[in-house]
Amino acid sequence: MIACRYCGSPLTVSFADLGATPLANSYLEPTPESIAAERSFPLHVMVCSACRLVQTTETVPADAIFDHDYAYLSSYSASWVAHAKRYAEVMTKRFGLGPHSLAAEVASNDGYLLQHFAQAGIPVLGIEPAGNAASLAEAKGVPTRVAFFNAATARELAQDRQADLIAANNVLAHVPDIRDFAAGFPIFLAPEGVLTFEFPHLLNLINQAQFDTIYHEHYSYLSLMFVERLMRDAGMRVFDVEELPTHGGSLRVYACHAGATHAEEAGLAKVRADEAAAGLDTDAAYAAFGPRIDAICQGFRAFLDQAEAEGKTVAAYGAAAKGNTFLNVAGVGVDRIPFVVDRNPEKQGRLLPGSHIPVHGPEHLDVAKPDYVVILPWNLAAEISTEHARIAGWGGRFVTAEPELRIL
Repeated sequence: MIACRYCGSPLTVSFADLGATPLANSYLEPTPESIAAERSFPLHVMVCSACRLVQTTETVPADAIFDHDYAYLSSYSASWVAHAKRYAEVMTKRFGLGPHSLAAEVASNDGYLLQHFAQAGIPVLGIEPAGNAASLAEAKGVPTRVAFFNAATARELAQDRQADLIAANNVLAHVPDIRDFAAGFPIFLAPEGVLTFEFPHLLNLINQAQFDTIYHEHYSYLSLMFVERLMRDAGMRVFDVEELPTHGGSLRVYACHAGATHAEEAGLAKVRADEAAAGLDTDAAYAAFGPRIDAICQGFRAFLDQAEAEGKTVAAYGAAAKGNTFLNVAGVGVDRIPFVVDRNPEKQGRLLPGSHIPVHGPEHLDVAKPDYVVILPWNLAAEISTEHARIAGWGGRFVTAEPELRIL
């Protein structure tokens, strides 16, 4: 019997069983040795009927994923950097941050967010386990501690000073011991400080069949219902929630110490009601998800079959983790899609995990002139299709595959 990684209750309800796949951000060198050494792990997600944490059953060690050469770098998405800048402006104004404050980010990556606070004269500190990303942040003037965040790390940080604002964007899902992770925030956060989480909302994952957001480094899939419990258990409370369009529909949750003076805002009641209406406190809300995955994969393979029958060429844009899950679950490899392009030079010249599709720079589109370009990070479809609208000059069309196939 598999036990819930948060409350220890037995897991009995399956949410999505995606088979065995390689790690979604473990890109390969194009050598026989690298391909031969590739490993796959079961990717099965279940829901705890007691605490309602949706979670992977296989816990791949975090240091096998977020190592020194972790390939995801936030600054290669212009829209995400713009999102971070807006966040810095809004938080600074709302909570009166200034030269006297400390703004920190857990999983600060390459400094994409904290650089905006630093440019405004607000002291910053990043906490980031991947050494390559931390070095890039330091080069931007963002002091960064290379470490995994947990209670022990928080005690070390708090010896210097506590933070007035802590951002934790798209990291809550990435920690295997979510209880120890959450326990660090009340230690590092100043008495009237504010903690914000951003994470893809489980309700959107279900409603829009976003199964490609499931991969091994996402140990958890989060609802407000669970996050409120997590905060209460850590001695904190949620006081506001915003709904965001990022990553296919995310929540920004605001939390503070249980005894802090921040008043509860209307957004909290609204999202609580949405989740209750969807039955997220029942097993039935989760049990019907699996069959929808099969239908999406079949539809995509049918599109590829039709394109091949018509003599059309298909490439892909975005060497994203979600794309790797999608391709591997759909059973699509280099024989069907000969290349993918991506702006991140850390990924160029390497192979996608599992599918072994080679990664080139975006300029390769102009060389190959494919008839169709599948946008794997569908949450960035507007940005990508606008930036590369020139493919229409040779008759090229962009394609997205979830929750249904669309030719743009």
